Amino acid sequence: MKLESVGILIGLRPMNERDSIARVFTRDFGVLVGVMRGAIVAKKNRPLLGQVGAVSWNARLDSQLGVFHWDAEKNLSASLIMDAGRLACMNAAFELLVALLPERESYAGLYNHTYDMLCGLATGDTEDVYLQWEINLLRELGYALDLTKCSGCGGAENLRWVSPRTGRAVCATCGAPYADRLYPLPVGLGTTMRFLDSVCQQQGTEIPLMRRMLNLVQER
Repeated sequence: MKLESVGILIGLRPMNERDSIARVFTRDFGVLVGVMRGAIVAKKNRPLLGQVGAVSWNARLDSQLGVFHWDAEKNLSASLIMDAGRLACMNAAFELLVALLPERESYAGLYNHTYDMLCGLATGDTEDVYLQWEINLLRELGYALDLTKCSGCGGAENLRWVSPRTGRAVCATCGAPYADRLYPLPVGLGTTMRFLDSVCQQQGTEIPLMRRMLNLVQER
């Protein structure tokens, strides 16, 4: 079995003294997991998180751990290395993808959003760029936020909260009796983390450590 696509290297951990287990978020097949031969000892073209390139995944059987051929074209993390905040956003995004996306299920829209996010981190406002990516991730996972009008009365004025159950905005009048159960507007990383935590609980996992650290940095 052979799968070919383009992808972003989002996970890399040692398998032995020479090889690594890698996770590549591909445009056509979602997250692929496999072995990168010689990744640890490579002196040239060494695989690094944040690289984008052409990828081939090969396995004799569909159920086997495949082997990657990885041809990196550019490293989107290169411009983030010297900025701890931007690098933390990249790592948090990668850990969320690893934790929440099933293997070999296509998320072409999210792949494009992830690519754009990595490019945006190098040039734009870090928190805004990353926050928009998390909103897109939630949408792909079935938690689309609708902040255009009140879910109770349909009005677009004086929107003050968002419902944790529906992800829809709630105005001051409709939400007043339930204020202690609603999330405040505007949506920030604290709000998206609450939704992501709910998704993680449903999937029987915990929200990744790097994502928790982003909230700690924001609260300082």
